[in-house]
Amino acid sequence: MTIDLTSATPAPATAPARANDPRQAALLAVFGMVVLSFIDGFVPVIARDVGLWQFHATRSAMVLACLLPAAVVLGWRVRPVSIGAVAVRSCLVAGSMLLYFAAVAVLPLAQVAAGLLTAPIFVLLISWGFFGAQIGPWRVLAVILGFGGVLLVLRPGGEGVSVLTFVPVGAGALYATAAVATRQYCASESEVTLVAGFFGAIGLCGVAGLAVLSGSDSPPAIDGFFASGWQPWTGPALFWTAAQALVSMIGIGALFRAYLLAEASHVAVFEYTFLIAAGVWGYVLWGQVPDALAVLGMVAIMAAGVVIIKRSGAA
Repeated sequence: MTIDLTSATPAPATAPARANDPRQAALLAVFGMVVLSFIDGFVPVIARDVGLWQFHATRSAMVLACLLPAAVVLGWRVRPVSIGAVAVRSCLVAGSMLLYFAAVAVLPLAQVAAGLLTAPIFVLLISWGFFGAQIGPWRVLAVILGFGGVLLVLRPGGEGVSVLTFVPVGAGALYATAAVATRQYCASESEVTLVAGFFGAIGLCGVAGLAVLSGSDSPPAIDGFFASGWQPWTGPALFWTAAQALVSMIGIGALFRAYLLAEASHVAVFEYTFLIAAGVWGYVLWGQVPDALAVLGMVAIMAAGVVIIKRSGAA
């Protein structure tokens, strides 16, 4: 999954004029979030047979094999304006998604989504701490509300809590750092460049992970999704990895189109559909039912994110 949460910081004043269709943009954003959350729900199926690194290396190869020829045919610009900035941004997003998918394999999907969607909170804190952004009382309260929601979802000190429980929040923090880097250093890059850079980076991470774990021939059921080396492909694992590649491109494409049709602050609010859809798919696919406190925490995280995004142009 890839979600554009960069809208938590103000857009550049020189942004080009775009078509304005907020209703279609909202529908596209909701569609993108629903299909992305659906396909992410099948990561546990993949994790039964192959490891995290094999999954990412193969999925990235599939995506790039489709994206790069399409870019040549359609004339999309892939070459970065700043190779260094795109490389750093791509590594940050790749790190975030490695943590996200590692968590999705073993934790309830809604819980992982809640952790990832803390990104706007971290964007605000990074923008304030490192770039002197003025945040004002409303967004301070939103940060407090959001972290209160995280505590309700994760419940540190409760039964069944481990280091892995906090991995989704780490994914959100890394994604937030990438979001700030995108705004500050990659504003001139095309969306195709950023997508290709991300899949290239996470694909290389997959290859590197497989190289390090080349001596491990135990399946994920024994070594775990994160520590498993190359495994023989099974039909279900290969099918759902290919489905991940295809559906991810469709979902991300819908989201990118939404950002072309309406203001970023309008579209970003609908990205929180991902958290709602993740809860629904988690129940439909796996019977995962968050308790009342977890639901309250997710609502708090969504409310905090919406406040931060909608007030991103005010102090």
